[in-house]
Amino acid sequence: MLFNIPWFIYVIVAFVIFSGYMAYRAMRIEKMLEQHYIEQEGQIYMERIRQERLRRKQSNSE
Repeated sequence: MLFNIPWFIYVIVAFVIFSGYMAYRAMRIEKMLEQHYIEQEGQIYMERIRQERLRRKQSNSE
């Protein structure tokens, strides 16, 4: 029964499985890149807050 199926059906099934794997892999990498970008922007934001606190502290001291 398994050998009565034409060979191109096996190829199509293999491509569908491969395509699903590649889509999952791309989605995972995209999520990692997005997380990295969010962390980088958060660090920039926290640095701005720190600079502003230092500026206010220095202006209050004077």
